[in-house]
Amino acid sequence: MVGNEESCARAAAAIRGARALVVATGAGMGVDSGLPDFRGDAGFWNAYPAYERLGLSFVDAANPDHFDEDPAFGWGFYGHRLHLYRETVPHDGYRILRDWMDEFGLPGFAVTSNVDGQFQRAGFDPAAVHEVHGSIHHLQCTAPCSDEIWECREEVPVDGATMRAGRLPGCRNCRRVARPNILMFGDGAWLPGRSSAQARRLEAFLEEHGDEGLVVLELGAGTAVATIRHLSDRLGRSPGATVIRVNPREADIRAPHLSIAAGALEAIRGIDRALHAG
Repeated sequence: MVGNEESCARAAAAIRGARALVVATGAGMGVDSGLPDFRGDAGFWNAYPAYERLGLSFVDAANPDHFDEDPAFGWGFYGHRLHLYRETVPHDGYRILRDWMDEFGLPGFAVTSNVDGQFQRAGFDPAAVHEVHGSIHHLQCTAPCSDEIWECREEVPVDGATMRAGRLPGCRNCRRVARPNILMFGDGAWLPGRSSAQARRLEAFLEEHGDEGLVVLELGAGTAVATIRHLSDRLGRSPGATVIRVNPREADIRAPHLSIAAGALEAIRGIDRALHAG
């Protein structure tokens, strides 16, 4: 954290004086848990060399058309990720964030573009999490035949050489192939009901706790898919709100907001040290 001590101290002061905390995260939050970073084709292919051999990018692999045209191939990518996210232990930063909320009596809400379910696994209240792009741990019909979204309890074995699934989850109602309840690229069939309900709870949280004294801790959210950035910018325009932008490469933000050029876990630990210094 060389060079970031002052930034962490200012961030700690903002959190100490906060009335409510919104933790807003992108892919960089999961990297410290060992989850792959799909930034650029090289990063994606490093995590999934089979797709490099096939000449497919992350956008190609995350195409909802696969579930209609070749569902075993579509589930190859998402089945592998489902297993990976189930096995991944959330890094210590999640615990530290929960500790801040307890120690300082901070009402908190988590907003994430990640579909990994790590906040819930780390013990955050599911009613205070907004997954803006959905969750790999929930399913919907590919058609869809209804608006139903249900928890995924399926095991989806995947051949790592071909990235094809050995079995396909089925819709509970019409027996078509089911798919993850995730917003994919060019996706016209995603059912937003679960995510929309979460969004309404977030807005109720913001209305209850007001803008004055709101701190938005943005962790690992880049500009390539800027959903979380847009949220932080919107909340940061509220009077009395402070955004703390944490990103190793794209941390710039205008005053009075704060910038920390570091990874998510590194910055959380640095702010925690500043919070408890002396």
